[in-house]
Formats: sequence, structure tokens, C-alpha cells
Amino acid sequence: MLLLLLLQIWVSCLWLGHSEVVTSFESSCPQFFFRETPPNEALEPENPAWICQRYKNQYYFATLYDRNRRIPVYSAYLYQPQPGKRPKTWLVEPQLMGPTYPKTMEREWTLLNYFNVSLEQLSKSQAILQDYKNLTGLNRGHLNPSSHHPDSNSRTATFTLTNIVPQDEKLNGGAWNNYEQQMMMRRTQGCNTTYVVVGAVPGNNYIAKGRVNKPSHIWSGICCEVDTKHRKAWAVIAENDKNEVELLTLGELEDVLTDLYGRNQVSLFDSDCPRE
Repeated sequence: MLLLLLLQIWVSCLWLGHSEVVTSFESSCPQFFFRETPPNEALEPENPAWICQRYKNQYYFATLYDRNRRIPVYSAYLYQPQPGKRPKTWLVEPQLMGPTYPKTMEREWTLLNYFNVSLEQLSKSQAILQDYKNLTGLNRGHLNPSSHHPDSNSRTATFTLTNIVPQDEKLNGGAWNNYEQQMMMRRTQGCNTTYVVVGAVPGNNYIAKGRVNKPSHIWSGICCEVDTKHRKAWAVIAENDKNEVELLTLGELEDVLTDLYGRNQVSLFDSDCPRE
């Protein structure tokens, strides 16, 4: 028993990364939102989790997670692309099982072998690797893409299943990839700081025997600070069964999301970010 305890402590010291399920982004990791203002409550699901995504003792982005549908509602981050290798290791979020579990972004294997967690127990709280196996016509689609980050640690942090949705493979490798790589590079010219919120609208279909929702739309809103007095903004949206991305103003995207969610008016950024 003592040996097992010591082994668990040793594994804890070798954490791959850290994430925190928190009560609010404003009090825990507000730096990923323009003027430290997250999207309003119009996007919140019935059973939400606020995750400050941290790896090796540093925060890299924030994710609002839908516990019931087992997909992220959105991920928010700063756009800071640099060349680098794409990570390969996929991680999950133990704290979604409860606050007594480690504040760690861990591999499934580590949890199953060193923390006395069963796969069934883990799968009740979130998507697992098995959910994304043997997909037909779908990919594991990042909301916050690793290519928008400057170094190995920040890119690795994006490889958590809490940042992944089932995305149409043609869209993921085609028009959406063009938005992530080409459009973002062009439109952020002259930006000093670029805030990004990428989200997924829940759909009517599921994968993994009804466990994981397939979003109907993928969207992104961008707010760019050119300097202390000047800002610009834009947005995109795509239906998750077509290889097409539509360019919108930020205000247009917020109106579209308001219609799609059917709740209160959606606001993605502080009011100082231009809507036109």
C-alpha cells in the first residue's frame, strides 16, 4: 500500500500537464479574452465546465466544456503562430470526474494504470479516445489549433479531447484549414495582440453510440488590437457537412449564433471590439 502511494506521488511529479476546472474565467485565466471579458451566458450549456488549460505550470488557453454532449462549446486563446512539429499525444481532463482528482491534463493510460481510474468512470465525464476511433467521414477537429501557438508546450496543450469535436474531414482538411493557415495570416497583418474564440454549435447527430455530439456548425470570432486606440474584428462560420467557410463581421456572427442557439443575444467580446 505504501509502495502504491509512493508510486502515485512519483507519477504526480511527472505530470504531463495541468488543467483546472474553475468557477469562472474572469477570476482564473482572463488573459485569453479581450478586456478580460469572456463570451456571455447565451452560449452556456445545461451542464458546463470552465477549464483553464494549463501545461507545465503555465496557462495556454481557456475552454468552456459541455459535459452532457462531451464537446467543447468554445476555446479562447491568443493567436501566436510559429513553425513547429505537430504533437501526437492525446490527453484528457481528470478533474471533470470531480474536484478530488488531480488538476492534470493526463493521458488515459496514466489515469488507468496509476490513479485507479476505470475507463467507464472516465467516459462518464468526457469523451475518450475510443469515441473517436473508426470514424467515417469525420476527423478529430481542434477548436484551438496547435499551429496557432509558438512552441512545443503550447502546441501540446491543445491536444486534449476537451478541445476536440467531430468535424467533417473534408472541411477540416480543406476550407477550415485554409481559414486557420491562410486567412488568419493575411487578416492579422498589423495586429499587436489577436484574441480568438472558436466554437461549435451542437447538432442533432452523435457519434460513439450517442455519446459525443457532432456539431452542426463550427465558428470563429477574432478581435485584433492594432494599437491602444485601434481595433479590428472579423469572423467565420461553416456548416459541419460542407467544405465551405463564410466570412462575416463579428456582429453578423453574433446574430447568426443568437438565431442558432435560440436564446439571448450572443456577445463574444467586450463592446470595444468593433461589430461592423
